[in-house]
Amino acid sequence: MIYKIRIILDADEDIFRDIEIEAQNSMEELHNVISQSFGFLGNEMASFYTCDENWQQDEEIALFDMSESVGEVRLMNETFLEDILTENTPKLIYVYDFLNMWTFFVELADITEKESGRAYPNVLFSFGELPESPPEKKFEAENTAFDFDDTFENYDDLDFDENWN
Repeated sequence: MIYKIRIILDADEDIFRDIEIEAQNSMEELHNVISQSFGFLGNEMASFYTCDENWQQDEEIALFDMSESVGEVRLMNETFLEDILTENTPKLIYVYDFLNMWTFFVELADITEKESGRAYPNVLFSFGELPESPPEKKFEAENTAFDFDDTFENYDDLDFDENWN
């Protein structure tokens, strides 16, 4: 089976690549196709993350195991596309270069039959140019109702002993 996948840079402008790759390929091979199709050298740390339909990040699938205990992390070269991407779980998050945090949304668009005489993986369509630097991330707190200024103005209302030492 052939997976047709769209990879979208998390940016304000539209920048994406459509690729096709064999379902039995490893996640490392998908990483290589993505990094090459966007013009990266491929020599930086990277990870895929499983996620839900709302792109909420879940399990990490890392390029290298950097954990203290061997076997704690799933590795790209040991994990296969068909085991991760399915019609029921068609989305992944891909992060390339942890210093710059290039973040991409990966989505399974279609599953087709393999065509004889066609080389895989294959970049089907490329739209937009990668910017010089990664787009800025806007991190928002879940509960923005807390007002730090108000708390410190009401210092006397805080319940602790000032002379604790």
